[in-house]
Amino acid sequence: MIELEPGNALDITLQEDANGRDRVVVTLETHGCELNLTPHQARVLATELIMAVNRAEVRSNLKHSQNMVRGTQPAPQKRGLFNQAFAK
Repeated sequence: MIELEPGNALDITLQEDANGRDRVVVTLETHGCELNLTPHQARVLATELIMAVNRAEVRSNLKHSQNMVRGTQPAPQKRGLFNQAFAK
């Protein structure tokens, strides 16, 4: 069981259907919603979740590293041709 927030949990169970085939059942307890998946469908869902989490982590790490670079290095002073000529 995975607690999403207080009073709301996600439950994942392995069940057998009437024909003896395995089913992965994902239940959102508060709302009584249920996904009844074949093992292949559950594997595809798990893969999509993992890929989405990886993308979120990469995005977060990129934002964090960009902020660190910006925060530690002083911005170089830009001096173009016109600035150099008039600065003297």
